[in-house]
Amino acid sequence: MADTLSIIRKRADFLAANRGVRVARPGFVLLAHPNGGMGKRFGVTVTKKIGNAVIRNRMKRRFRELLRAALPGAGLADHDHVLIGREGGVERDFALLGEELAAALARASAGKGDPPRRRPGSGGKPHGRGR
Repeated sequence: MADTLSIIRKRADFLAANRGVRVARPGFVLLAHPNGGMGKRFGVTVTKKIGNAVIRNRMKRRFRELLRAALPGAGLADHDHVLIGREGGVERDFALLGEELAAALARASAGKGDPPRRRPGSGGKPHGRGR
């Protein structure tokens, strides 16, 4: 099973991938997390913020095809790879997305992840009215 690609289907595996290396690119965010010897696995997630079901499904199909092409050669062994779609990812050129994925996989394999993104509104100010 170590040489084949399998698909991540369980929510717990997606949540575990979020604890791994994060590499952000204009069209997507790549998460890579060790999976304890289960081979190269991949998953794709696109939120409703991106668009309607047609747009989200098109984006997921494109990402799955990119991962199937790139992971056998450039993927991290015994890791889960998750692509999170970003705004504008569906309009990006497919070849450009492939190059960005190759660069993101190279960064992830070198352990050079991006820092976690700060959530909007977490600027340290207390919430509420401040009486």
